[in-house]
Amino acid sequence: MAVTLRQLEYFVAVVDTGSFTAAAAELHVSQPGLSHQIQALERELGGPLLERLPRDIRLTPAGRTALPHARASLAHAERTASAAKRASGVDAGELHVGTLYSISVGVLPKALRHWRASYPDVQVRLVEFRRTEDLIAAMEAGQADVAVGPTPPNWSGPVAAIGVEEFVVAAPADTDLGPAGDTVRLADLAGRHWVHFTPPSGLCDILDAACGAAGFEPLPAIRTEQAPSALSLAEEGLGLTLVPGNVVPPGFAGRLLWPEPPVSRELSVYTRVRPDPITAAFVAAITGSMLATPSYLRG
Repeated sequence: MAVTLRQLEYFVAVVDTGSFTAAAAELHVSQPGLSHQIQALERELGGPLLERLPRDIRLTPAGRTALPHARASLAHAERTASAAKRASGVDAGELHVGTLYSISVGVLPKALRHWRASYPDVQVRLVEFRRTEDLIAAMEAGQADVAVGPTPPNWSGPVAAIGVEEFVVAAPADTDLGPAGDTVRLADLAGRHWVHFTPPSGLCDILDAACGAAGFEPLPAIRTEQAPSALSLAEEGLGLTLVPGNVVPPGFAGRLLWPEPPVSRELSVYTRVRPDPITAAFVAAITGSMLATPSYLRG
């Protein structure tokens, strides 16, 4: 007897709800039927996965090991069904797009609007990450159908270039750094306070690396995880910040300057295998309908 997706679904439901009774109600099955499937799963895997407590359940060491694999198997089955529909020409299902938080703000909205005009019945789920290496690892593990982010090194699947994402220094409107659109030497910003990013964010690494290459460590006045928040805080005079230009909206009231030396990264859209028709349409939309750096930033 092999492990079934139903058994894994029941196991995850019991863990997520915290009880057999709640899981059975959520799944619309009888509690004895659910218990039977869990017991069959435990026999197949060679031991108990759950410890039944008077008012709760607790994962055994084997259960803690099995849980992430069970979740991954269920997610993979869901994506397989969706991909099969898309490959069959069915204009429905769900497309999982892996990306970074800043890119989901600055790059994806326009491309998704263009793409959904042709595929309005396909749902999109953004699978967002803080760091590039986490995005690449997630794609390798099959957690998304397609990824949009910095070009991955040595990627074995199809890769299509989007463009170069340029970063800008954002400052309040009354800054003494010069007119909007000018360049500013990063080395001249030593000693200034910065709206920095929290360490889990990849933007934190980019700001630290840019300032480090210019010979100084940025002095954080405040830290945030999101680029739009950093823009608002810089606009209010809490410090300078360094953000991708594509997250800056038209009409930004603060001052934008181009760092010298430039700070940039190449963006791509990539998949593990040759994309199905609907995924291919998404790739075409994102490579043909947007710029990694909006033209309005250059005046």
